[in-house]
Amino acid sequence: MTKKIAVINDLSGFGRCSLTAAISVIAAMGVQPCPLPTAVLSAQTGYPSYYCDDYTEKMEYFRSEWKKMGQTFDGIYTGFVASEQQIDQIFHFVETFDTPDTFLLVDPVMGDDGHTYAMFTPELLRKMKKLAMTADIITPNLTELTLLTDASYHELVAISDAESMMKEIVKLAQSLCEAGPSKVIVTGIRFSDNDGTRKMGNLYVTKEVQTLVAFPYIGGSYSGTGDLFASCLSAGIARGYDVPATIKLAGTFLEAALTDSVREHIPANDGVNYEQYLAMLTAGLKKEI
Repeated sequence: MTKKIAVINDLSGFGRCSLTAAISVIAAMGVQPCPLPTAVLSAQTGYPSYYCDDYTEKMEYFRSEWKKMGQTFDGIYTGFVASEQQIDQIFHFVETFDTPDTFLLVDPVMGDDGHTYAMFTPELLRKMKKLAMTADIITPNLTELTLLTDASYHELVAISDAESMMKEIVKLAQSLCEAGPSKVIVTGIRFSDNDGTRKMGNLYVTKEVQTLVAFPYIGGSYSGTGDLFASCLSAGIARGYDVPATIKLAGTFLEAALTDSVREHIPANDGVNYEQYLAMLTAGLKKEI
């Protein structure tokens, strides 16, 4: 039987992010994505102008209709939310569809590079913390990790020694594992290794395990890379694959897409050229996992 993931995220016409990224990646990995849009946008919010149709009130119709259909899901994956009210809707959805066999992956989208996004409020942070603590897996970047743990982003990234910085990241991530999610994957960690090579890494942390999967830092900060990563991860987990190996596969896929995008001088708001590399995900699952 085909695995199914309910994907709760926005749909943006431009930006190669959110549901556009999730649907294509999850499907390429042999899992059925079932999208529940939180909003429909003409383009993602990084563009200087965009139209946004808020779907907060419509989210309940999806939940109630899917319940009438008797649907079940192997996973629930949440991404961008436009308001704290949408987090309330997600809690209702999870209460309806969560089972012992359903995982909840929360990408706690709130900010990046030490800055919060426009929709951020203290109340949204409070509710996002609560949602993250109910999840099985969360995928924060460094900014979101420090928000969830009430730590200082600027003090964390000011640690010049990579090994010391990683130890502090592990400490923060494990504090979250103690409170809620069994798995924390901290994404987009930029650092230099012992020979000065710049790298980008994703750090997998549980109470017992810490695994860093790193690749050469290609440069640029593109729309949708976090969505692509979390989508790969959710599909891999739905299929029962090893988490560190799935993280490595997602990183290899993103490295190819980023390299292509930098070479082609793609604007950051447009997202990465990932479409032609989707076949890597199918081949990678068969070969590496």
